[in-house]
Amino acid sequence: MNTYANLLLQIEDHLALLTVNRPAALNSLNPATLDELTRMMAELEANPEVKVIIITGAGEKAFVAGGDISVMQPLGPLEARAVAQKAQQLFNAIEYSQKISIAAINGFALGGGCELAMACDIRIAADSAKLGQPEVNLGIIPGWAGTQRLARLVGKGKAKELMYTGDMIGAAQAEKIGLVNQVVEKAQLLPAARELAEKIAGKSQLAVRLIKQAVDNGLEMEINRACAYEAELFGLCFASEDQKEGMAAFLEKRAPAWKDR
Repeated sequence: MNTYANLLLQIEDHLALLTVNRPAALNSLNPATLDELTRMMAELEANPEVKVIIITGAGEKAFVAGGDISVMQPLGPLEARAVAQKAQQLFNAIEYSQKISIAAINGFALGGGCELAMACDIRIAADSAKLGQPEVNLGIIPGWAGTQRLARLVGKGKAKELMYTGDMIGAAQAEKIGLVNQVVEKAQLLPAARELAEKIAGKSQLAVRLIKQAVDNGLEMEINRACAYEAELFGLCFASEDQKEGMAAFLEKRAPAWKDR
């Protein structure tokens, strides 16, 4: 793997722990870090040993506190648009990756940090975490797909309220509205993320990937078309070794030995 100035990576037992490592800047995302994350995701996507990616932030205060305002402040319109497009491409790569991603939100997840977390499949938050899209307080809007992913996760009305006010919310409220999947004590955050990742990694990865495709792509379709798409993917499962093994194991009352194909 390449050397990264702003990221840390550990790979063990099919799990990749990716840490944004700029604690002095509350792990804010400057262009160099966005570039590194883009390269890292491409490498992890190509690594057959990795099944689940856990993304977290270094230090005690922040997951990712947002975009680096000191870099963004002097940008002109075309430069700002280019940064937004770069971040959106990265977050799309995370959302539509064949790998499952879990955001382990250990502190502030604001602006671009909240947008990064929302690109992940699952979000687990420490009980002390704070989330929000406070861009309105800077005279701008969320530009890294926050207006779209937040509305899809929590609904149009609640998303507008959070973005219009710029308010931060605590982890418990984020769980209540569906922004995060679960909340745990801070000391249990990475153990909980690893436990969930190990459970997912222990399933048929072929089936997991097809579920991800069915949900992510289907939600962008009209319901009847989405159901037809699901049926196609369901049928595709029956051309796989894992379907044969999974059903045989069920009938024989034993644990399946997945081939992921």
